[in-house]
Amino acid sequence: MPRRRFEEHILKALALAVACVATGALLAGCSSAGKPTNKDDSAFVYLFDRKGDWKENTVDTLPSLPQAANLLPFEVSGNTPLAFAIDSKSLSVGDDGVVRYTVVVKSPSGAYNVNYEGIRCDTYEWRQYAGLNADHDGWDDKVATPFARIENGNLNAYQASLYQDYFCANKIPTGNAKQILENMRYKRTATSLIR
Repeated sequence: MPRRRFEEHILKALALAVACVATGALLAGCSSAGKPTNKDDSAFVYLFDRKGDWKENTVDTLPSLPQAANLLPFEVSGNTPLAFAIDSKSLSVGDDGVVRYTVVVKSPSGAYNVNYEGIRCDTYEWRQYAGLNADHDGWDDKVATPFARIENGNLNAYQASLYQDYFCANKIPTGNAKQILENMRYKRTATSLIR
């Protein structure tokens, strides 16, 4: 009986020694044997926050000016007197993740603005490509703007409504142009599609 206990103690000691050697080897493999660097760790950026090599599709041609029969109205806020609509013929979804569209904003007095714009789903940004010219017979691309953050709190923040209700979900377009137009036509907002 005493020999058996002795053998058990030897086996336990041997297992402990093997575990210590394995742990030492693991820690040695994890240590940085390389030279110290001057890399600034405060500039750390999470993987999903990194800016990739995104390139916007070029917009070579502008769509035709909108016709009243092709306008799809959408709700922005119950507090604004303005009416908002997009031109169904101009809506497109690019492989760059930008939904492009012509928007018509009309005041109660009949004055209106017409802009050709794009919303970038992955960054919650929008830009203007062109606006209706002074003669109201074509586009003026001199009013083009770079991408800027979409503002939520404005009374007339129609880009936020389009982004959140119809165009984007999880930082990607909600579908192709046909699907987005169908959702707008039947007033199926992103929140109404959640089951």
